Amino acid sequence: MSTILKRTQSVSQSGGRPPAAVELAPEGALAAALPGPGESPVYAFAAMPAGALVPGIAEANLRMPEAVAAAIRSALDDVAPRSRAVTLVLPDTAVRVFVLDFDSLPSKAADAMPVMRFRLRKMVPFDVEHAAVSYQVLVQEKDGVKVLATVMPGPILAEYESVVRAAGYEPGAVLPSSLAALAAMDSMEPILAANLNGLALTTSITSGHDLLLYRTLELPEEPAARLEEVQRSIAVAAAFFEDKLMARPRELHFAGNTSAAEFARIVGDPELTVTDLAPRPTTGVGTTLGSISIAGIAGALAGAA
Repeated sequence: MSTILKRTQSVSQSGGRPPAAVELAPEGALAAALPGPGESPVYAFAAMPAGALVPGIAEANLRMPEAVAAAIRSALDDVAPRSRAVTLVLPDTAVRVFVLDFDSLPSKAADAMPVMRFRLRKMVPFDVEHAAVSYQVLVQEKDGVKVLATVMPGPILAEYESVVRAAGYEPGAVLPSSLAALAAMDSMEPILAANLNGLALTTSITSGHDLLLYRTLELPEEPAARLEEVQRSIAVAAAFFEDKLMARPRELHFAGNTSAAEFARIVGDPELTVTDLAPRPTTGVGTTLGSISIAGIAGALAGAA
C-alpha cells in the first residue's frame, strides 16, 4: 500500500524500489539497507539539531539544510548501500493523501493525471499544477474507480530532493511515512493502524488491497489537549472500522516515536491490543536507532529491487 510521489527512470526500469531507504523526521535521519538479496536489513540513525526540520506544506521545511544533509550522509554511509539511489520517506504532514472515487478514469496515466489534478485543485491550499501528484487504483469496478492519491507542493519536494543530493545520494523514490509503513504489513486481513510522530497522528484502515481510511491530524502542543485528541482519533477510527467491517477491531498496529506499550497507555482502551507494526531490530549497524519507528523504511524496503 504505497503511492510513490516520485520515481527516477533508472529505478522504474529496474522494476522495484532501491535496496536502501532513509526516513527524515525532526529527530533525525533513520537509514536502512539490504546488504544483498535475501539478507536482513541493517540500520543506522543520525540525530539532527532541534528545529533543523519542521515538516509542513505552508513553508520551507528544512531550516538547517547543511545539518539535515550531514545527518542523511552519516546514516546512509553507516549502512553502506549498494547504490546511490535511495527511497526517501517523508513526514506525513509534508504530504496530503486522499482516497477518491471517480465514475471513470482513463487507463493511461498521461490521460488520467489532468483529471486527478483537476479534482485535487479544490482540496489542497497550494498550486496543484506544479505539485508532485501520484495515484494508485485501489478498486476498479463497472460503476466506478477508487483511487489513492498523494500530492505534495513542488517546492517542498524539491527541498527534500536537494538535501539528499547534497548528502551524495539520489532520491530514487519518495513516499509519505504512513503509506510506506503500511507496505510493511503483509496481510489481506483488515488492519487498523496508527502512526504517531511528534505533533502528527495518522490513522488508517486497510482491507486486502483496499484503503478504507487514511487521516492525518496535526495535534495540539498542550499535553492534555494532545492526549485527548489522540484518544478521540483512535476511538473514531475504531468506530469507522466497526461500521465498515461489521466487527470491532481487537488489534491496533502502531508505528511512532514511542513504544507500543506507551501508546496503549495513552489510548486507554482495554479491548484494543496495541502491537508494533514493525518490531525494532535487535541487531544492525547502528545500536542506537533513535526514537523513529522503523516501519516506514521497512515498508520502503519491502518493494526493493
